[in-house]
Amino acid sequence: MSKTLVIAEKPSVGRDLARVLPGPFKKEEGYLEADNHIITWAVGHLVQLAEPDEYDAKFKKWRMADLPIVPPKFKLIVRDERSKKQMSVVTRQLKRDDVDNVINACDAGREGELIFAYLFEKAGAKKPVQRLWLSSMTMDAMKEAFATLRPGEEMAKLEAAARSRSEADWIVGMNATRAATIRLRSSFDGAVSLGRVQTPTLAIITRREEEIRAFVPEPYWLVDAKFAAEGQDTRQYEGRFHAGANPRITTAEEAAAIVEAVKGQTGEITKLEKTTRKEKAPLLYDLTSLQRDANTRFGFSARRTLAAAQRLYEEHKVLTYPRTNSRYLTSDMVPEIKPTAEHVGAQRDYKVAADYVTSMDLLPLERVVNNEKVGDHHAIIPTNSPHKLDKLSDDDRRVYDMVVRRFLAVFHPEAVFHNTRVETTVAEYVFRTRGKVLIEAGWRGVYGELQESERDDEDEGRDQQLPKLEKGEAAETRKVESLEKVTKPPRRYTDASLLGAMEGAGKLVDDEELREQMKDSGIGTPATRAAIIERLIDVGYVERDGRALVATEKGLNVIRLLDNHPLTSPSLTGDWEQRLDKIEQGAEERQKFMDDIAGFATQTVQVLDEKLKDVRIPRANLGPCPVCGQDIIENRKGYSCWSREDPGCGFVIWKAKAGKQLPVAVAKELIAVGRTAKQITGFKGRSGRNFRARLALQQSEEGKWRVEFDEAWAKEGAKPPDAETVPETAADAAKQAIEAAAQQDAAASPAA
Repeated sequence: MSKTLVIAEKPSVGRDLARVLPGPFKKEEGYLEADNHIITWAVGHLVQLAEPDEYDAKFKKWRMADLPIVPPKFKLIVRDERSKKQMSVVTRQLKRDDVDNVINACDAGREGELIFAYLFEKAGAKKPVQRLWLSSMTMDAMKEAFATLRPGEEMAKLEAAARSRSEADWIVGMNATRAATIRLRSSFDGAVSLGRVQTPTLAIITRREEEIRAFVPEPYWLVDAKFAAEGQDTRQYEGRFHAGANPRITTAEEAAAIVEAVKGQTGEITKLEKTTRKEKAPLLYDLTSLQRDANTRFGFSARRTLAAAQRLYEEHKVLTYPRTNSRYLTSDMVPEIKPTAEHVGAQRDYKVAADYVTSMDLLPLERVVNNEKVGDHHAIIPTNSPHKLDKLSDDDRRVYDMVVRRFLAVFHPEAVFHNTRVETTVAEYVFRTRGKVLIEAGWRGVYGELQESERDDEDEGRDQQLPKLEKGEAAETRKVESLEKVTKPPRRYTDASLLGAMEGAGKLVDDEELREQMKDSGIGTPATRAAIIERLIDVGYVERDGRALVATEKGLNVIRLLDNHPLTSPSLTGDWEQRLDKIEQGAEERQKFMDDIAGFATQTVQVLDEKLKDVRIPRANLGPCPVCGQDIIENRKGYSCWSREDPGCGFVIWKAKAGKQLPVAVAKELIAVGRTAKQITGFKGRSGRNFRARLALQQSEEGKWRVEFDEAWAKEGAKPPDAETVPETAADAAKQAIEAAAQQDAAASPAA
């Protein structure tokens, strides 16, 4: 009897598919088998593009003369030992005589298509292929997908785009990385990793860091007053001085003069404007907007949010496919909206909002349904199936809650506010006041926001709940004061703001025509942006400091040295993403794109060879050694007072600590005072989770110096105690030991 082989992307998906196919299925090593179907799976990417030395042994050595490397035909290799085992299982199933047909059940998108295409080619398979296209892992969705399998030939253009992206990244990344590393090997530790996506992303972060470093704070003053409407002390409100639209005062003398002029004076309410503002519900989530909101609300990294959304789709089956760039639904999904609301309304937290949606005779669909704005996948919404939430982790529950409330809110009416703007004039000085009241909660009621939270603007002041006021009323100045402020530098990027910058990278392009072309693209794709951020951290270009993404000296130097090379520009990757989309749509030939990539790689090698040939970045000098007084110099692995020419005293601070490279600033602080004043972020525990801790410099009984975690609570996942309970002994001991060693060394010197 002939059988159909189903290849899923992960084992868990394979097991789910078995639930909707005729069984029973017998569990075997790496696959499941029934009378009519065999189900096996990849484990993500089993197969990848081969390294250069697979084409020629000479490429094991990195030499400029061998660049660029552009294979005429790309070779594929199995990823690692773990992958080899499962790849052998997949290959055996593909070559079985009783298997006549193959179903590609990998994730429905460019990356899933690539995973299948690579393993199918590597296995040497020739059998006919059909495509299973899933946006939801519910039973009904899987049954429907099996009933409407698509011919494999329909996926040829998607596969061409997937292969083009993979091969283009290999060509550009491999050649640029080798060229830069060869020329900068004396200045940097390890490879200088470059790529057509990660490098422009790094450029965005480093340019912000350069702006922060160049920023010079300037003082300014604000003048605030508290007023009482005449006759009733309870009618008090606050105002801030404005000169026209500007609240900032440039000198302390001018601010003091205003304070003196209005102190104790009675003014008049010279303007009172009331307006009504309506606020529409936000659109449904795509992956990037979900990641940005989760970072803002919970501090989740983009990768952490994606992992939770993927589990909710794949394991718990309560959300639709998350790797989407659409915020709309298609018209054929309209009949599912109310049943989906009924399923989420079974949970007490969502019942009221869900009942509102299901009770509507006519759903407001104009901002929800748009076939033209849905590509491979629609917006992320709850699935039309019963939702079991008892096994959701905290992360999963938070992301689920965000998606459910957004789905329900989009069908609710607008929120309505009354805005009030008051101007109080005292001795010819005008003070502005803003009031804002939420009149109708509308969609905000889905989030439990029955009152609008007060907005406090650094310069404009806060929104207030105002008493009843009338134009022309007298207002007594009860209190007035000047506040000294300083201008602040631009904020460092967080995951949320960086994702926004990557998505809207076209705005950073000067060329008007290209900027228009890029309005629907950006750096990377929703499915890859989280991995790009983590890649920059892994290669030491960026560090996390709380929620902030901070460029390291290595990251800064890489972008400085590239000096506006096209690799640093978002226009390059934005243009390529658009061309890949055209390949997917059949509007551009894959070969033309790849020829252009090869030409760009050749040009890039030539430019980097010439630009970086004589570059030497001096190693950091951290000042005198606390033990022997000799200069401590940065080297490849640490900061020490010894070198090949002079062994020094042996004092060293190693860079590597719990998965993090200690930067120069931390080493300087340890040398100066024996401990760090603040917690250092970015350490990784054995399970891979991040934690933060203070560091202390300590000396062992054998006399060797080492950096240790200063708090007993510096354990993965542990919370710090109150500040007064943090032990100081390690830091004090380190500092005393350094001072004692220095005194002994001084006493033993001839000068003494």
